[in-house]
Amino acid sequence: MRLYDGGRAPNPRRVRVFLKEKGISVPLAPVDLGAMEHKSDRYTAINPMQRVPALQLDDGTIICESIAICRYFEALQPEPALFGRTALEIAMVEMWQRRIELHLLGGIQHVFRHLHPGMKDHEVPQVPAWGEANKSRVLEFLSLLDRELSGRRFAAGDGFSVADITGLIALDFLRAAKLAMPPEFTHVARWHTELSARPSATA
Repeated sequence: MRLYDGGRAPNPRRVRVFLKEKGISVPLAPVDLGAMEHKSDRYTAINPMQRVPALQLDDGTIICESIAICRYFEALQPEPALFGRTALEIAMVEMWQRRIELHLLGGIQHVFRHLHPGMKDHEVPQVPAWGEANKSRVLEFLSLLDRELSGRRFAAGDGFSVADITGLIALDFLRAAKLAMPPEFTHVARWHTELSARPSATA
C-alpha cells in the first residue's frame, strides 16, 4: 500500500491528518506538484484526473478523492470514529463535512487557484473574476460557521470528526490564498486554535 502525496496541498494533508488521528502509518510516494509531476504520463496512469492524493492498495486497486480514502481507513479501523457512530452523528458529520468542503475549503481554493500567479499553469484558464467572487462567499460561510460554533465545541457536535479536519485544512489555507480571518469571528478562531493544538495538525 502507498499513498501518493502532494506535500503542502490541502487535500493530501487532509488524509495525512486523518491517518495521524487514527494512528495509521502508510508509506508516502511524493508527487511534486510544482514540477507538474501530477500531469505526467506515469501519474496519469494512476489517477486520470491528475489530482492528489491517490491510495494504491497492495492488489493494485487505486482509490482517489480524499474523503473516499478516509472512509476506506475508517472501515478498516473504526476507532476512533471520525465519521460518527449513531445514525444522527453520521448524518451530522456528513452534513458539516460537505458544507465545509464546498463552501469554505472549495471557496478558498477557488481564490487561490484563480488569483495566485504561481497557479497560472495549474488552473487553465485562470478566471480572476471568479477568484474575487469567492472572497465574499468565503466570508459569508465563515459568518454562518461562527454562529454555529457559538453553541458547540466541534463542527458537527461535541466530538472531533472528519468535518473538523476539513475545517482545519481550510482555515490554514487562508494564508496561502491571501485571505484574512475577520477578528469578529471569535468562535471560529477558538475552534481553529483548538484544532491546531492537536498532534495531528502537524501532519
